[in-house]
Amino acid sequence: MPTTEELGIALAQDVLKAVAETGDESIVNEINKIVEASSSALQEAYMAAIRAQRAEAKARAFLATKLRRARGAAAAAGE
Repeated sequence: MPTTEELGIALAQDVLKAVAETGDESIVNEINKIVEASSSALQEAYMAAIRAQRAEAKARAFLATKLRRARGAAAAAGE
């Protein structure tokens, strides 16, 4: 049986996919309210996973931009 944390992570992944597909950010809060009404432990795990996955996505985007710029500058310098 999955742990509460594993359930929260899986739910967060599915919700963020739904948000990306629909563009509807309110899904995160709607699911949060549903989960919170039944299980505070799952709600905490879900929201922690939402925050962590969004933070990771932002960090990866930042890193990709930095690398693109650095590689572009290196390529321009080598011409």
